[in-house]
Amino acid sequence: MIEELLPDEVVAVEVHGDDGSEPAPLYPEEAEVVAQAVHKRRREFALVRACARRAMEKLGVPAQPLLPGERGAPGWPPGLAGSMTHCDGYCAAALVRATDLASVGIDAEPHRPLPDGVLDAVALPAEAARLRRLAVRHPEVHWDRLLFSAKESVYKAWFPLTGLWLEFAEADIEVFADPDERLHGGFRAQLLVPGPLVGGRRLGPGRRCSGVLLGGRRLGCFEGRWTVRRGLVATAIAVPHSRCPGRRCSGVLLGGRRLGCFEGRWTVRRGLVATAIAVPHTR
Repeated sequence: MIEELLPDEVVAVEVHGDDGSEPAPLYPEEAEVVAQAVHKRRREFALVRACARRAMEKLGVPAQPLLPGERGAPGWPPGLAGSMTHCDGYCAAALVRATDLASVGIDAEPHRPLPDGVLDAVALPAEAARLRRLAVRHPEVHWDRLLFSAKESVYKAWFPLTGLWLEFAEADIEVFADPDERLHGGFRAQLLVPGPLVGGRRLGPGRRCSGVLLGGRRLGCFEGRWTVRRGLVATAIAVPHSRCPGRRCSGVLLGGRRLGCFEGRWTVRRGLVATAIAVPHTR
């Protein structure tokens, strides 16, 4: 389910609660993290890490402990980027080589309405208005839960790039259904705070900081995909190192990939201003 929402470079492994899977044993340092947790929490913690280690194996990375870091974000081995999610009856992990993508964010939620008051706490007025219009056209989708899941995926993609908290109100998410599809679609998250820098060259990592990023571009938005299946709503974001997604449209289809933006150069000389754009066939 999750892998269908992500590029081919991403390896996703998932477990549905009804398939009888038992969690693999935890490393001692992982077990210590959940030693005081209830059984349900310990099981989910173990299952999602088993998914992650299977994904690591597919990428040729040896199994190793995956400990929660700052704000609970998983600590991935060097050279990998990824995301994990779990809810009642479902766990998934998505990993990719850091040379292929800058970041990944995934989330899964039960496909049912949010509890009373939650939507008001997480949605901007414009988002709530758009959800009301979607609910009229496609009442079979719980759009409030989908928006919540999309915001979770946005945060999971954002945090590894910035190390900063992102409030619900700091991303304006527009959700849309695919043409002739009621249970699949995409979304665009416009960042309302300065976005992360990606695609540059990082210099000078040290013990207390990740270094300086040179030649990067600042992201203004994330783009993602969603689906509703088997009683769940799932969302996913893959952040590329280069090219920026479009803000108002889904882009131009070129050679099998959809362009969200064009990049160009300008100059002023001899009383003239000149601009130019070159559109490559590949990323």
